[in-house]
Amino acid sequence: MSDPLVTLVFYGIAAVTIVAAIGVVSLRNIYRAALCLVLTFLGVAGVYILLNADFVAVMQVLIYAGAVTTMLLFAIMLTRSPGSPRSNAANRQSGLALFAVLVLVVLLVLALGTAVWPQTAPVAAQSSVDVLAKQLFTTYALPFEIASVLLLAAMVGAIILARED
Repeated sequence: MSDPLVTLVFYGIAAVTIVAAIGVVSLRNIYRAALCLVLTFLGVAGVYILLNADFVAVMQVLIYAGAVTTMLLFAIMLTRSPGSPRSNAANRQSGLALFAVLVLVVLLVLALGTAVWPQTAPVAAQSSVDVLAKQLFTTYALPFEIASVLLLAAMVGAIILARED
């Protein structure tokens, strides 16, 4: 990220993502919290685009910002009681959670500040979709198929457990 414009865009996307993530955990209205979650997912996709990981960015938008958030909103709408406008209630452990977050931030700053970052030459630009497709259909074809069969078995098991006798 030697270009100042790219650096400025990164900091802008990072700021929006962090503010949206804080909104997810701090807003009382659960619908607004879910919309902040969409903004957080889109911010992460923006960071992936800046890293030239275009395939991962598209999957982030399609799967997380699209499918997962839609499923989450449906679950909220189907399970929320109609009489409670604020279903994202606060609890007594928010102070402890804030303390844990501050400790984690301090530890991360210390770890990242003392780390040795190797300087590497820039990699030639190649589409991440091409690289991913070659790896997926050659080197990782068998593990990919095993994972798909395992997910299929888990889905069938969940359907069998969820159905009524």
